Amino acid sequence: MFPFSEDDMRKLGLIVVVLAIGVGIGFWVSNRRAAVEGQAKPGAGFAAIPGSLGSEDLTGPYEVVKGWPKDISTLPGNEKWTYGAGESVFAESPNRIYMLFRGELPKMAPPKAALLPQLGPSISFPVAGFWRDATVASLPGTGGTDNNMAEWMTAWEGKAPDIGIKGPPYRKLGVDANWENCLVVVDGNGNIIETWKQWDSKFRRPHSVYISPYDPDRNVWVVDDNMQVIYRFTHDGKQLLQTIGTPEKEGADATHFNRPTYLDWLPDGTFFVSDGYTGTRVAKFDKNGKFLMDWGIKGGPRGGGENEPVETRPGYFSNVHGIAIDQKTRQVFVNDRNNHRIQVFDENGKYLREWKIDASPSSLHLLYIGSGNSIWTFDRTTNKMVEWDLQGHLLYSWGSMGAFPGGLWGVHGVSVDQDGNLYVAEVDAGRVQKFAPTRGANPAFMLAKPIYSAWKD
Repeated sequence: MFPFSEDDMRKLGLIVVVLAIGVGIGFWVSNRRAAVEGQAKPGAGFAAIPGSLGSEDLTGPYEVVKGWPKDISTLPGNEKWTYGAGESVFAESPNRIYMLFRGELPKMAPPKAALLPQLGPSISFPVAGFWRDATVASLPGTGGTDNNMAEWMTAWEGKAPDIGIKGPPYRKLGVDANWENCLVVVDGNGNIIETWKQWDSKFRRPHSVYISPYDPDRNVWVVDDNMQVIYRFTHDGKQLLQTIGTPEKEGADATHFNRPTYLDWLPDGTFFVSDGYTGTRVAKFDKNGKFLMDWGIKGGPRGGGENEPVETRPGYFSNVHGIAIDQKTRQVFVNDRNNHRIQVFDENGKYLREWKIDASPSSLHLLYIGSGNSIWTFDRTTNKMVEWDLQGHLLYSWGSMGAFPGGLWGVHGVSVDQDGNLYVAEVDAGRVQKFAPTRGANPAFMLAKPIYSAWKD
């Protein structure tokens, strides 16, 4: 090695300082350039439609199809009625969509705003455009966690709550609500092509409707939480093929449910039921409806209120209100609604992981994965559609509470067709809406298309 003089050391130090300054300037220029380039691409990486101006992502990557579907009042002889609470929707194809309602409500225009001094000073109605909550107004009279199903018609027998207002009986069947047209089929333009009125008497609180993606015969499944059963009909609705569960009898075994809510399938036809509003388990059946196993223990708040303690132990549930299966891993995602969390299990009920919902308090209505790599839900607290990855990291959300076209009010069921159109059923708004993908929208922000692997052409 050669010795360095003091003068050489000074020169070397100066060179190092100059190089450091140069590198720093380079980083500064690079960052400035990146910032400018980023500004040249507004919305990229966040907005559903990159580069859109003035957007609030109100309807996310979709455009609402206004005037869809045709109202049930367009049927001859049914002019006085409109749809009741929208419980569920299933798109078999872009031209055949099943819609499930809790009967009908009187068709009427929104009332004009009026003061209600009999209730208190400075109280008026409607508020913010909301004037009829269809899930409260529709049959039956019971529906919440741990409600007694034996009293399902109590609210429709003239028994009014005492709120100090004199008047006629609280509600009257055939006047304030009608139990007809619970299951309606429409085409892609929203035209009513079938009504399954022949099965209205079998329904009491129909909760969800499906066709298994692995059933070549396309049987139609309806989960009814008040009847405590799951029905399986022929594709044309002419025959009831199977009733799983014991009608009007609750329980938690191979032949009884306690208010089941949703279901989902594995490729071999095995299906899982979230059971349910009052039950606290997941029940597993083979493709023929034979009971295989269940898991879940009662735990957590009864009503899910903001100040009630929630359950933290794995495998404990309160209001099991949603289920979805990742077809790639066969993992089962369960909405533990009143405990404000999603729990994940393997197909045999082994606990894997969970994540908490930070809305205060959250009230998730459903879970949907389809053929995708993320999971979607609707939170009734925020009235938003929410997308997480399968580990629970937030990816995107959209929506705003409203009864206007494109607004969301109580989304209780979702479905996607082969063209990517999204359908939502709303219990509070009393409707089903159709959303078409917006041209140029980021596909990562759309609900994945469903799985159709075994259907006959």
